[in-house]
Amino acid sequence: MSKPYWIVADVSCDLPLYYIEKQERFRVMPMPYQKDGEEFIYKPGDEKDIAAYYDSIKRGALYTTTQINAAEYYSCFKEITDKGDGLIALPLSSGISGSVNSALMARERILKENPEAEVFVIDSKCASLGTGILLHHLLLKRESGADIQEVANNARETIPKVLHWFTVSDLKHLYRGGRVTRSSAFLGSMLRIKPILHVNDEGRLIPFDKVQGRKKSIRELANKIEENIYPKSNQPIFISHFGCEEDALLLKSYLQKSLPSITEYLIAPQSRIIGAHSGPDCIAVFCLGLKR
Repeated sequence: MSKPYWIVADVSCDLPLYYIEKQERFRVMPMPYQKDGEEFIYKPGDEKDIAAYYDSIKRGALYTTTQINAAEYYSCFKEITDKGDGLIALPLSSGISGSVNSALMARERILKENPEAEVFVIDSKCASLGTGILLHHLLLKRESGADIQEVANNARETIPKVLHWFTVSDLKHLYRGGRVTRSSAFLGSMLRIKPILHVNDEGRLIPFDKVQGRKKSIRELANKIEENIYPKSNQPIFISHFGCEEDALLLKSYLQKSLPSITEYLIAPQSRIIGAHSGPDCIAVFCLGLKR
């Protein structure tokens, strides 16, 4: 019988607290963010003053985020491996954050101290509920009885199939965070143009298309999922939003009409970590498809 193992992620996965608390041997690590030189730590379920956070970003406040450092990963990994358990860590995409490198450094240190430890660090190449839906499938795989190697292999096979489609009110927040180019941000601000973006195979944010008007952009997200989801699928669809729940529900209604076989949806607000870069009124949708 294989020994117990944990699945480790961070709060940028945007899974709600009620979901996290239902899982066994599942660790979601906090992440730091900063404003005006002051650092804060964002933990799962920390929604205190979230409305004020949204409003401050709308009014132009600049928040920054930093990766989880190697010492924090080491502390987490050591706590788990000291019990004799294994772990699979899936940090925020290396195309967005340096957390993967920190986790790999921690793994190397653990293995020097304990060569028998089972520690897998896998670049999720995902963000927000893209990571969340990946984790969802891996947790189900583990629940079915798969051992740590099988789940690690399944993670690597699944990552290229995790679709991320999203739109934002404008691109200035992604530009300020270095996630898109200045020219893309400028074009997106003209003529009420709403950009459609996705996350590519390298885990980077890529402007894909543009439409006029918010409602059309939401409709286009539904179209992208309908075009790219596994055919005749009954898998779940996850939707995240930054202060625009009504738009998330509108997107869900579009998807319910076009994909009647889908019955499971998870809608959740984006974390302060993701929202610091996406900006207000970001809405994103995630599922598994044939390819990104």
